[in-house]
Amino acid sequence: MNLRQPNANEAIGTSNRSRNVAPVSGICTRCVDGCKGSCEIWLSTFRGREVLYPGPFGDITAGADKNYPVDYSHINIQGYAVGARGMPDGVEIGPDTAVFDDVNTETSYGWDLKVPMRIPIFTGALGSTEIARKNWEEFAIGAAISGITLVCGENVCGIDPGLKLDHNKKVTESPEMDRRIETYRRFHEGYGEILVQMNVEDTRLGTAEYVSSKHELQTIELKWGQGAKCIGGEIKVGSLSRATELKNRGYIVLPDPTRPDIQKAFEDGAIKEFERHSRLGFVSKEGFLDEVDRLRDIGFKRVTLKTGAYSMKELAMALRFSSEAKIDLLTIDGAPGGTGMSPWPMMNEWGVPTFYLQSLTYQFCKILEQKGMRVPDIAIAGGFADEANVFKALAMGAPYIKAVCMGRALMIPGMVGKNIGKWLEAGDLPKTVSKYGSNVEEIFVSYEEIKEKFGERTKEIPLGAIGLYTYSQRFKTGLQQIMAGSRNFSLKSVSRNDVMALTEEAAKISGIPYVMEAYRDEALEILDG
Repeated sequence: MNLRQPNANEAIGTSNRSRNVAPVSGICTRCVDGCKGSCEIWLSTFRGREVLYPGPFGDITAGADKNYPVDYSHINIQGYAVGARGMPDGVEIGPDTAVFDDVNTETSYGWDLKVPMRIPIFTGALGSTEIARKNWEEFAIGAAISGITLVCGENVCGIDPGLKLDHNKKVTESPEMDRRIETYRRFHEGYGEILVQMNVEDTRLGTAEYVSSKHELQTIELKWGQGAKCIGGEIKVGSLSRATELKNRGYIVLPDPTRPDIQKAFEDGAIKEFERHSRLGFVSKEGFLDEVDRLRDIGFKRVTLKTGAYSMKELAMALRFSSEAKIDLLTIDGAPGGTGMSPWPMMNEWGVPTFYLQSLTYQFCKILEQKGMRVPDIAIAGGFADEANVFKALAMGAPYIKAVCMGRALMIPGMVGKNIGKWLEAGDLPKTVSKYGSNVEEIFVSYEEIKEKFGERTKEIPLGAIGLYTYSQRFKTGLQQIMAGSRNFSLKSVSRNDVMALTEEAAKISGIPYVMEAYRDEALEILDG
């Protein structure tokens, strides 16, 4: 089965000359001496490591395009003609009460002190990438007014140009982190929260102590990894002085900006960007439990964990350790992932895909329960972009999975809304937008709703945030329709019986009944009268 042809992709700006390519390698069937480009091997010949990364950095996000043998399209949602589960107590069930617009899409997570959300999705980690920085107001305010959690990702303090450290190299001032937290809080209404993520560098810098003492954050997130790559967080920087500054702060910066030959290559224009890398973490049970205790001693009421598409062994570690540590939310991020900065080959070719990883998660949760252990609330991540597949994930993982973490799908509305604002200001609306109107009130279907709610404060809400809110309302309506069709009027009633596997292989992997077997006994009982 040919799942992906490497060696050429728009994400890294490469293409094949030939119409025919070798299925495994992606190399043109006929490789000509004198070819003017531009496959991946051709471009790598003179641009080297640059070709590992999608670009241009800071202006795009990229998602892997490998087609896995089994994914969520191999699952369908069951529909029923009778019943209504999850209705409020005391309500007489019937066609006048079981209306899809009344479906309750709220969820919550937490070991004891719960965090409610209006819909069962939240943002991926928006950390030190340029996309996150320059669109932060759109993402943060949009998440706040949508009633969902916003994850402020790793390395935000570490790359802050205004960072100030004490004599122990601990954070004493980080204007960028301050801006990120305060922006979300300006419109926070009690649904969702902002939680800051920590990697090795963040721990060394004292990021947890800073956000606790200055901002009194209630939640902190430890990070083991993500679905997009199996190395630490990365960004690119375009100046020699900035690269040197980050190296002096303790980061791994490649190529090394302190080397004379690299400095000369930058001066010549051959090297145009530097990569800033985070270190790999090394997990042990004792170290993890001690770190969770340390964070709670600092004052955090909730501690969460984000892990990636690692092997079955690391998944078992994450679940078992999280149970023992009473972690408030465990986010499990499957391959292939999407990101603003990850190596393209790694995004496509490493890690356990989300469908398989979630199936294993359910099996392992059952094992822990059979041992009498409490399973922490779980979120699944890795390639989700719509309410149908979110419902499938919630049903497949019921009752353990409480929400789905969405990366690029929640960034796109923020960027689209922001750009509509720019186009309006420039009087240059594209036809794709102008066909709906020529002003904000005509274009955004949720604008008047926002204006009614926030009044004069509406002018403080960027159009990107209104875009994210509008998308979240569309998501909610679509989810309500799906839930009503499966006769679930709250998320608590959703179960694995509400989905079916379309292939026997998907059924074998997930444990979800094959479509030709699902409800067969009940059907035969009806036929037998």
